[in-house]
Amino acid sequence: MALYRQFTTQEEIDLEYRPELTAADPLAFERIVAWRRERSEAARRDLTLVAGLRYGPTRTETLDLYPASEPNAPILLFLHGGYWSNRALFKELYGWVAAGFVPAGVTTAVIDYGCCPDVTIDEITRQCRAAVAWLHANGSGFGADPGRIYVAGNSAGGHLAAMLAVTDWVGLYGLPKRTVAGACPISGLFDLEPFPYSWLQPKLQLTAAEVRRNSPILRVPEDGPSLLVTWGALESCEFHRQSTDFVAAWRSAGNTAETLVQPGRDHFDANVGLGEPESMLFHRVREHMRACFAGC
Repeated sequence: MALYRQFTTQEEIDLEYRPELTAADPLAFERIVAWRRERSEAARRDLTLVAGLRYGPTRTETLDLYPASEPNAPILLFLHGGYWSNRALFKELYGWVAAGFVPAGVTTAVIDYGCCPDVTIDEITRQCRAAVAWLHANGSGFGADPGRIYVAGNSAGGHLAAMLAVTDWVGLYGLPKRTVAGACPISGLFDLEPFPYSWLQPKLQLTAAEVRRNSPILRVPEDGPSLLVTWGALESCEFHRQSTDFVAAWRSAGNTAETLVQPGRDHFDANVGLGEPESMLFHRVREHMRACFAGC
């Protein structure tokens, strides 16, 4: 009897959704964390940084802001991954994203959010929405343009970027419809149905109702922002399918979505191009941002 799609065991699901099980390099995760730490320390040293700004009422709701020198700069909000539960991943490891975008004239914010099981994915989604609302209310105080906010994130952060793209900003927050002008989910999870049957469930403790509320593919609006959905060519079949199915649903609702399959990249390094101005990913994201902001 199938648990999810054609998968009948947790082992089959884990093999698709737990990248370290199939990584060609068994130390891939450790190596990429070391890379992030080194690059982030350089960014925190070399760029202007306003650290630990509180965007919500709980202790975890803080962000690091890297202001661009240009007046009225657009804002990139980056959401890190960790499958919603990895406390070893935090905003200080992602300053390297700002190293590419701040010199390009983009104010960059990186947030922390709560982790399961201390909080639910419902609460994590609320926290990310609160970060956007905070940037909209306070971005101008740091020389940025709160009318031009773009979001990006990888893995669980890709899921959260998609959840921000499907948010009813008018109905929930009284903010403009295009509070999020565009989004780039990287290696995202858009259908959470397999996770109650995965190794993560003891931490996530997902209910069927939470799966429905937090699966962006089930909440696609008819007038959503433009998306750039990207993933690594070396990722599992399910990561490919999650992205292609989400793009198909987004387009079927009349929305715009671009795709980018990154050659030679896997789940651990599909986001590194954000910190490399010469990379294909950085180039495509900047183009997409400009197109999204043109309508603001």
